[in-house]
Amino acid sequence: MLGICRGRRKFLAASLTLLCIPALTWIYLFAGSLEDGKPVSLSPLESQAHSPRYTASSQRERESLEVRVREVEEENRALRRQLSLAQGQSPAHRRGNHSKTYSMEEGTGDSENQRAGIVAGNSSECGQQPAVEKCETIHVAIVCAGYNASRDVVTLVKSVLFHRRNPLHFHLIADSIAEQILATLFQTWMVPAVRVDFYNADELKSEVSWIPNKHYSGIYGLMKLVLTKTLPANLERVIVLDTDITFATDIAELWAVFHKFKGQQVLGLVENQSDWYLGNLWKNHRPWPALGRGYNTGVILLLLDKLRKMKWEQMWRLTAERELMGMLSTSLADQDIFNAVIKQNPFLVYQLPCFWNVQLSDHTRSEQCYRDVSDLKVIHWNSPKKLRVKNKHVEFFRNLYLTFLEYDGNLLRRELFGCPSETDVNSENLQKQLSELDEDDLCYEFRRERFTVHRTHLYFLHYEFEPSADHTDVTLVAQLSMDRLQMLEAICKHWEGPISLALYLSDAEAQQFLRYAQGSEVLMSRQNVGYHIVYKEGQFYPVNFLRNVAMKHISTPYMFLSDIDFLPMYGLYEYLRKSVIQLDLANTKKAMIVPAFETLRYRLSFPKSKAELLSMLDMGTLFTFRYHVWTKGHAPTNFAKWRTATTPYQVEWEADFEPYVVVRRDCPEYDRRFVGFGWNKVAHIMELDAQEYEFTVLPNAYMIHMPHAPSFDITKFRSNKQYRVCLKTLKEEFQQDMSRRYGFAALKYLTAENNS
Repeated sequence: MLGICRGRRKFLAASLTLLCIPALTWIYLFAGSLEDGKPVSLSPLESQAHSPRYTASSQRERESLEVRVREVEEENRALRRQLSLAQGQSPAHRRGNHSKTYSMEEGTGDSENQRAGIVAGNSSECGQQPAVEKCETIHVAIVCAGYNASRDVVTLVKSVLFHRRNPLHFHLIADSIAEQILATLFQTWMVPAVRVDFYNADELKSEVSWIPNKHYSGIYGLMKLVLTKTLPANLERVIVLDTDITFATDIAELWAVFHKFKGQQVLGLVENQSDWYLGNLWKNHRPWPALGRGYNTGVILLLLDKLRKMKWEQMWRLTAERELMGMLSTSLADQDIFNAVIKQNPFLVYQLPCFWNVQLSDHTRSEQCYRDVSDLKVIHWNSPKKLRVKNKHVEFFRNLYLTFLEYDGNLLRRELFGCPSETDVNSENLQKQLSELDEDDLCYEFRRERFTVHRTHLYFLHYEFEPSADHTDVTLVAQLSMDRLQMLEAICKHWEGPISLALYLSDAEAQQFLRYAQGSEVLMSRQNVGYHIVYKEGQFYPVNFLRNVAMKHISTPYMFLSDIDFLPMYGLYEYLRKSVIQLDLANTKKAMIVPAFETLRYRLSFPKSKAELLSMLDMGTLFTFRYHVWTKGHAPTNFAKWRTATTPYQVEWEADFEPYVVVRRDCPEYDRRFVGFGWNKVAHIMELDAQEYEFTVLPNAYMIHMPHAPSFDITKFRSNKQYRVCLKTLKEEFQQDMSRRYGFAALKYLTAENNS
């Protein structure tokens, strides 16, 4: 009773205030404009009020104040409407309503005020509390399958992370491809207060495979129907999102809407903004049954616990079976079945305001959903044409989407203030390793780079490879940055086998690469190239880390460790496959050397045979690689012997040897301590020798280095003395580590170094 009385007193006080504010404001303005019947300035400089110098300033201040008064009046009108709605509610209703409010929106989305998002919550509530607690976890479910969807979902996740102020728990229903990509991405992203669980979509296919579906999403477009069965039994509520969603606000505002569900409402949905379910879009168009315009399932609030009690599984299955007898298949996947169930059971749905799912396709009525861009909460690119849809404000929507598409994901690693993250063993180990470094060490930045966790997106583009029956396939492995992108088409023309590439790019550069690749007929015609994006972080080029990423994600038993600025000879792939058998690489520890040459000409008639290459060597068109600046790097290959060799021959390791080799996929990784320019390949070859690999030169294989501008890292090496000093220090430490790992046999590396 006391609460009701207080509420009435507050309501009366608010009403009087609203009535008095405009009157007092205009009295103030009128009094300020007249003094003894004469106009006076509103400027505080009374003594100079009539000076021409201040007339314009005074007029501007007057106009500014009048604008502010009009704004206050508009706010008052909105508050009056809110209070009138509250006054119309019965005391019994106010007494029983304990719903909490987080967001600025209210109701079911039917009124003009709700569409504009200006109603400031349920004013009948006494002592409102936030509906979403400070560190309450928000659960989000997403169905994601395949390479393209795995790439698209990252933009959605970025937009959610950008605005969020709560811990998040993502439930990803994914196929094996998406799980591999996204598990690596989240693991290397290391965003605090974010948990990710995966559910095998392939195991769920049998639950929905009996439903014929014409939608482009295929069988995965039906899997939202089985979330009550798929997600943990103790999970009570979840926000379900399509991958083509972009958030323009904190997802906690949407989570708060759960508190507005009443009675048997278990589904929160936005009305479909097209005329699809009204029928007659074309001759013989017959949609599935729906309530009015139906509802769009790109954004769904699911009360899982209540749905389970209502036997949701049985409900949607019986409805689908009955409707399929006449409809034969779904056109819009799960959306058709959700709408058919709601048509029979309207009480299940809570209609969300339409700004929670502004749908963008050529025939939607989305423009009626908002009056200003500030009204928008969620944008849904629900057309197969995606960003190419026609809409009055499509340019604005596209720019918002591109902002998150190219946003630096590393910036989203920020901690949530006051919300402790779950203990992460990897993160703790990383912090421990970093704390052991001496920040006063002149080579601290070099040492720190070894422990940098780079966000990694595997298989950025579609990848397919069918292994051969004889298991002799060889993958070309290389790494690159944006300035070497032009080499990709040439390499694809020279090498028909599988390729694994690690690309060191920023988020914005990754999108430039995507556009470049999608515009290239050569690259798009190749499905057996794995593009793995390693996102930029730190001041050094992590060359060996990139090589390890590319090596780790190959699907063949052998790999050709190359560099992006080399073109392999035509037919090298098939030649290497034959050499694998000839040299019994499967059962021996061999490193097959592909001799390296170079040209100083940007335009080269590429030699089609060894004889043609030898002729170009004699004419000075080609040279042995780095013969004039770093002879030691390839001298042990013994080019003089190679000129006349017809069979493979063995060579011995020498100091600074760094040939390009073909090895089994189980060979050791590159040492991460070496970044930028210098000693990165040398250290790897040294370790192969320490593990007793035989170096065998192939007599009819070759590769040619193409000229290019020097990299930023080689420029630093040449111009920065401290860079060279630190590289020497790291080199000595590596040799000491080799001695500890390989004992007496590793002493020769120290001796060879001292004699070189």
